[in-house]
Order: sequence, then C-alpha cells, then structure tokens
Amino acid sequence: MKLAVLGATGWIGGTITQEAMSRGHEVIAVVRDASKVSQDINVRTLDITQMSAQDIATAFADVDVVIASVSGRAAQNHEVVAQTAAQLLQHLPQAGVPRLLWVGGAGSLEVAPGVTLVSTPEFPEEYKAEAIAQGEALAVFRSTDSAAKWTYVSPAAIIFPGESEAPYRLGGDEFFTDAQGQSRVSVVDYAKAMLDEAESAKHINQRISVAY
Repeated sequence: MKLAVLGATGWIGGTITQEAMSRGHEVIAVVRDASKVSQDINVRTLDITQMSAQDIATAFADVDVVIASVSGRAAQNHEVVAQTAAQLLQHLPQAGVPRLLWVGGAGSLEVAPGVTLVSTPEFPEEYKAEAIAQGEALAVFRSTDSAAKWTYVSPAAIIFPGESEAPYRLGGDEFFTDAQGQSRVSVVDYAKAMLDEAESAKHINQRISVAY
C-alpha cells in the first residue's frame, strides 16, 4: 500500500511514519519543510495554510491512503485544523485518493450522553483550544458529502512517549478508561492502531477511539 503521512515531522506523525515503514508500506512524508526530514524517505512539500486543489493533487498523487496529523499549536492557528480537514475531503477524491485517516483528539469523546470531555471542569486549560479545534474537524467529517472514505481516530486522554505497553482497545464516541480508571495509550500503540485501520478499513466514515 502507498501511504502519505501529512505532518510526518511531528511527534505523532513521525511515529506513524515509522510504523508504516516497518510494515513494508511505501511511505511518502508530506511536510511544509523538507529539510526537517532526516530519514531516507520520499518527501513532498505542502503548506496547509495556503494550499490549492492543485497543491493537494500534487502532494498526494498516486496515493492509496492519506494519514493526516495536523495541529495548529506551533503557530497558534487552531482554525487551520478544521480548514485542512474540509479541503482534504473536498480535493482528495478529485486527486484520485480514496481514503483519509485523521489523527483526532480526545476532547470530543463523550463522558456522558451529549457531554464531551473538553467541556468538563477538569479538562486542562492549556489543551482546550486544540481540543475544540479537533472537535470542529470531527464536525466537518460528520457533515461532509465527500466521496473520500474517512476514519477519525481519537487517542486516549493521555498519549505518552514510549513503546507498546499492552494490547490497545478500540471504542467509538464514548470515553473509556482502563481498570485503574485511566485513559492512556503510548504513541507507538496509537500508531499501530492507525496502521491496523489503514490496512483493514474496518471503520469507514466513523470516529474510533484508542486506549488501553
């Protein structure tokens, strides 16, 4: 399978890239600054803050699956998250790309019917803007009429550096925890879940969540 990882120089995007390569897939790193890619990999450039339909077609030509890891944190431009989702959903089918997998957030998971994690008093203030932006991206996916087959993959509330710790579990919209009442997953296990979904295509046009 030919995969393109948008945001391949980021922490999560880089881990997903490594996992995809370890499985023998042909991987393209799609990044704004090609000089930041240190590994031996095919690189294409794309600036998500000012991309056109042609830019998207060029960056993702001949790709089977796009995995997008987008954050507005560095530039404090959180609007770019939902905007990027909308543009990819609109233009990827025209470029011949059938599938889009999205690195989502945990904030939009429901702790009770209609009550999201980000809306609870305990949610850390420093992550709220990013969580809200990812919730807006999820709304874009759920309202789209795009021909692209998408999957929005929410990590646990805590995604941490490190290797595999335990078999991950998949959920849907409902926030869930382990036996200790914690919502956590390593970035490596999150990447494994993402690649498992890329390979199996079991959850088309759905949001899934990943935690121990």
